[in-house]
Amino acid sequence: MAPDDTVTTPRNPWDRSGRAAGRPDANAPRRPGGTRPATDGRGVREPTSEPAPTRAETAREVRIHGLNAVRAVYARRPDAIRKLYLTQARVADLKPLLAWCASHRVGYRIVEEADLQKLAASQHHEGVVADVLRAPMQGLREWLDALPDGPQLAIWLDGVGNPHNFGAILRSAAHFGVAAILLPGHARLDVSGAAARVAEGGAEAVPLVRMGEAADSIAALHDAGFALAATLVDGGGDVFAATLPQRLVYVLGAEAGGMDRALAADCDLRVSIPGSGLVESLNVAAATAVLLAAWRSRR
Repeated sequence: MAPDDTVTTPRNPWDRSGRAAGRPDANAPRRPGGTRPATDGRGVREPTSEPAPTRAETAREVRIHGLNAVRAVYARRPDAIRKLYLTQARVADLKPLLAWCASHRVGYRIVEEADLQKLAASQHHEGVVADVLRAPMQGLREWLDALPDGPQLAIWLDGVGNPHNFGAILRSAAHFGVAAILLPGHARLDVSGAAARVAEGGAEAVPLVRMGEAADSIAALHDAGFALAATLVDGGGDVFAATLPQRLVYVLGAEAGGMDRALAADCDLRVSIPGSGLVESLNVAAATAVLLAAWRSRR
């Protein structure tokens, strides 16, 4: 797991008074019924009436960071936001989100730069971190049944695991209007904090679809009019000269070993990106952007 993909929560990032995190100040005013509103020491109030999340709810959450990543969740799924952490410098940039949090009783805290770095487990937090519910992952049949007619492009990721590459793929996929990222049933890939930041909002724009057995998934895609294109370092047709079907799934392999040869053999066409030969190949995320542009240029 990459360092940016590791979630580490500091013991008590916002309270320097020696109180346990979340414990109300003894001098805070009491609410009716004898309870006190929780604050972060800077006057930022946090709801206290909501029940603590269950273990299942916590497992459904992901901690993301990055300004555009958090803004994208707010724009598309504001109810998914569970808690927000930000530096004082980001208050002006996130005023609408803070107002929404206040009106919907979603807790937020203003923290120091060092504390936010610990919360994000990254120096590249861009001044904001959010705990959000993961977007539900569709099944392949559910996704196909809801897909409109006409040209459609999807990406099948066969073994890609680096969160930064995944984030860059999501960003390119959003830019070129990809309909979905298709993930094998055994794949553990999911949106992480690092992937969401690198995606710059793309993680909210492109749905993730969970497939079953490869043979069944290929058959279902064929039934829906899709052709599958294996993307190879060499040995495939020039992607810029190839005839690319209107409904296409690019199958992309792992960062180091490339795609599975048996899966490549089951694809309808095999394509490669021609180059100078001075380097062996493009990074999988860079290759994805080139492949998507090649398909889009035909439309």
